Amino acid sequence: MGQYQRLLLIADPAMRHSAALQRAAALAVASGAALHIVAFVEPFATLPLLDKSIQEKTRESYLQEHREWLADEAGLLRSKGLKVTTEAVWTNQTLQEILLHVAEMQPDLLIKDLQHEPLLKRAFITPLDWHLLRECPVPVHLVGEAGNPLPRRVVAAVDPAHPETQISGLNQRIVQAANGLALQCNAELHLLHTYDLTPAYLSNAGSGTVTWGGDFVEDLRNALQSAFNALADDFGVPAERRHFILGSPITAIADFAVQQQMDVIVMGTVHRQGLSKLIGSTTEHVLYQGPSSILAVKAQ
Repeated sequence: MGQYQRLLLIADPAMRHSAALQRAAALAVASGAALHIVAFVEPFATLPLLDKSIQEKTRESYLQEHREWLADEAGLLRSKGLKVTTEAVWTNQTLQEILLHVAEMQPDLLIKDLQHEPLLKRAFITPLDWHLLRECPVPVHLVGEAGNPLPRRVVAAVDPAHPETQISGLNQRIVQAANGLALQCNAELHLLHTYDLTPAYLSNAGSGTVTWGGDFVEDLRNALQSAFNALADDFGVPAERRHFILGSPITAIADFAVQQQMDVIVMGTVHRQGLSKLIGSTTEHVLYQGPSSILAVKAQ
């Protein structure tokens, strides 16, 4: 039995034969999973200005166009032996519709093309991809333009430094998801931790009890590496695929993925409140730092 039984692809009507479609098809072939493809068609801004009868005809015309496109795509995939169903949905509440489909279908994986949003726009409007990372109850795979249709190199980005990831078991879930994907695709599994000692330095400097000396830095680094190696040992990750890197997480993870040609970065998301939620998590910001794809999992 494959790692995946049901895959849900959110197809972008503006992107035909997209990277997400190719990834979903490749994973379905590898795992034997059933694939459901949904295109959410949003009304254009001036539609309400038209006469009611024209609105209805326009809506049906748009939906029919997308149904035919999806039928063509499904036909090609079925010729490869895949189990494919399709659906075109007219809505101006895409997020709510996606979450409803997830609740009804309970897919093993939600797959979608990564949508790059400008920084200025993100300052005023939370991107759909961020909403999905925060609110979708199943793993979310946001596919970038780079990489192979079937991943060849997968990296699990873990964080043994924060107690919340230990208590919730999030690190284990990240590695389990990455390992499952790698096994399904016969891909290399890598383990990555990027550590930044600046917050610890500021905390200790503020207390006035600990100096920023070589012993303190080395002890902290050794403690982090020990926890990292223990996690790698649990999953049998060989030494040459363990990467313990100094640097700011957002930049370091993205740079590593590009330099090492990683097809997928597997990361975790946690429930955040207040300013942390407004600013966004590391996973959310890594989305816009490079061409690699993201697979995001939540703590149970």
